[in-house]
Amino acid sequence: MRYVIIGAGAVGGVIGGRLAGSGHEVVLVARGAHFEALREHGLRLRVPEGELTHRLPVVDGPAALGELRPDDVLVLAVKTQDSVAALQTWGPAPVAGGGTAAERLPLFCAQNGVEGRRLALRLFRRVYGVCVWLPSTYVEPGVVSAAGSPLTGILHLGRHPHGTDETARLVAADLEKSHFEAPVVADVARWEYAKLLSNLGNALEAVTGPVSDEAALALFRRVRAEGAAVLDAAGIAYASTEEQQAVRGDKVTLVPLDGAPRGGGSSWQSLTRGTGTIEADYLNGEIALLGRLHGVPTPLNELLQHLADTFARERRAAGSMPVAELMRRADEAVVNMR
Repeated sequence: MRYVIIGAGAVGGVIGGRLAGSGHEVVLVARGAHFEALREHGLRLRVPEGELTHRLPVVDGPAALGELRPDDVLVLAVKTQDSVAALQTWGPAPVAGGGTAAERLPLFCAQNGVEGRRLALRLFRRVYGVCVWLPSTYVEPGVVSAAGSPLTGILHLGRHPHGTDETARLVAADLEKSHFEAPVVADVARWEYAKLLSNLGNALEAVTGPVSDEAALALFRRVRAEGAAVLDAAGIAYASTEEQQAVRGDKVTLVPLDGAPRGGGSSWQSLTRGTGTIEADYLNGEIALLGRLHGVPTPLNELLQHLADTFARERRAAGSMPVAELMRRADEAVVNMR
């Protein structure tokens, strides 16, 4: 199989680099300065064993590949807000022997949140969910880092909306040879919704910086509890914290990397790169949506969604709002929702 990584940023770049390092054929898809750096200097992957450089084919769209191959596996790793454009670009791409990518090829959605899979299923026949537990960073063109050890990450795989098949097992086997644990599960959505609850803190981190002091941790617990109440009201199952901890254990422990300090998660990285967009609409916004559908107030998630969107749109510095100011706004939001 050949892996086409659509979005070679933090998650896609690390998955692509690790697969290439274990001998698998990989094509990276990128744009702008990242595309130029990858084409000129290769993918620089910083991991606990050092900096590895992978000279891989890099393209900015399917036209550069001509016809796709019947054995291609598409890995969608763009942020959810960029999914529609990517799906509409790659779905109609022709496949050797006839048909299109949307008709014939498997698409693995390695993304935060849950909306990307639903968007993909509108166009692609074979959609797979990937619950991404992969601490990784992309803030410099051409360079991605992953500090996890002994494993780089844990990636639960399954058909969307449910089930498993041989393709999922073959991809999992390749990932297992590439510094990942990759359980194939019939209920991948249950793991993705559990990860969604964890990702509700991404906006908090992006706005105020690392969630480390007690005030920030207390706020995150309130934000997560709000999200859990919404999922419960909607009847949506999610893996418990205890179940997640049992699976992860100490398999992905962060270690210091030379020249690659980890400043924050994916939303923090979006603000740091000044992209102008952020994924909060599909994380905190997913909870807000479900809350409105099921009659559960979500003032804290709505606040974080609004602040993250504002920071991205106005290109404010990541972590620049004092925690005390955010706490004040949070308390005010709760009072106003009553």
